[in-house]
Amino acid sequence: MNSIVINVGNSNIRFGLFNDDNCDISWVINTKPYRTADELYAQMMMLYQTYKIQPKEIDKVVIGSVVPQLTKVMSSAIRKIHGISPVIVDRNTPSGVQAKSKQMGTDIYANLVAAHNMYPDRKKIVLDFGTALTASCVAEDGETLGVIIAPGIITALNSLISQTAQLPEIELVKPKTVLGLDTVTCMQSGMVYGFLGMVEGFVDRINDEVQDNCFVVATGGVSHVYKPLTDKIHVMDRLHTLKGLYFLGKDL
Repeated sequence: MNSIVINVGNSNIRFGLFNDDNCDISWVINTKPYRTADELYAQMMMLYQTYKIQPKEIDKVVIGSVVPQLTKVMSSAIRKIHGISPVIVDRNTPSGVQAKSKQMGTDIYANLVAAHNMYPDRKKIVLDFGTALTASCVAEDGETLGVIIAPGIITALNSLISQTAQLPEIELVKPKTVLGLDTVTCMQSGMVYGFLGMVEGFVDRINDEVQDNCFVVATGGVSHVYKPLTDKIHVMDRLHTLKGLYFLGKDL
């Protein structure tokens, strides 16, 4: 079965083409500015042509969204392209994970579902380096142990730049030295090592609280910057949230 899985986030919309349980192709478009159904239709058709995807060969479309106003627009575009209604999944969709909170975001729930399905028989922490930086923890039996939400790295960086007169835009990369002697290196050190310390602190404190050594998965836009800098992250998977949405919609 061929499925398109769509993760509508605050900053980006990520699409994945799944052939059964395997994601063969994925691509990303910007969430903002919000688009109309016609604009999404045109953009998606162009991308389908780029990746040689035939709409009639898609059996199911699954959408998980944290942007309610875009969910209806995306659904309308999908119906126009595929002639089918998409499957909308959220924290109320049954799975092996107990969401526990009525406030849990679909992306966090999907992260826990993917971790529960892919790495069974151990406690897991999922670090999502998105618009917000989140750390969520799930037990072996699917019980949600808790979540941490902090400002996202790019969100914090953009705030720093916009609120200061002389700090420039920078590339988020590991600087050559921790102590910088120019503005760009100083900022890179603060953003990279500052948030790395936060992430490592999250992992240590969660492990202490759950009295275990959790398996740690990193996902989200800038996770690739932080994975090589610490041994506390075991796996980096940019498609982790998409896989969770796939598992949620698989039997619907």
